[in-house]
Amino acid sequence: MEHKTRNQIRDVADILPSYLQTLPLSKRERLELWAEALERQGERRLRTLLEIEYLPAAKRALLRADDSPLSIAFSEPRLCAEGLAGDTIGDVAAFFGVSERQLHDIVCSCRSGDTMLAQTAARRIRAMATQEAKHKPLPAVRVFGTRLTAALTAIGLLPL
Repeated sequence: MEHKTRNQIRDVADILPSYLQTLPLSKRERLELWAEALERQGERRLRTLLEIEYLPAAKRALLRADDSPLSIAFSEPRLCAEGLAGDTIGDVAAFFGVSERQLHDIVCSCRSGDTMLAQTAARRIRAMATQEAKHKPLPAVRVFGTRLTAALTAIGLLPL
């Protein structure tokens, strides 16, 4: 291994201060980035995946198609840099933290036929991201709310 000083590295690479380095994307940010990538495709017809619910789990996890909403996600450089390993159902489900059932609702042929508009897939992804955000309380709110409830109960303002 060859060691170099910062000045030597600076000649061949940009060195960012730690406060300028990007933080990992949240689940919602990943989904939004995928939706944006699909929206850039506009009215382009993308391939759906054929009846994914009928495949055994092992085959379903490996299922993919060229020119599909999954391949659009895999073509997004930031998503790959964040860790998206491929354009299979298994890769996408693991990376975005969504269930195979949720992916079924987005990309299965039973919902859209053999092809779908990229913007339709984007709308479905945004709807899923928005729905999940509505159902997850922020950790700080949960902690504060629990402590407030305990305090109000302790002083007798709330019944046990």
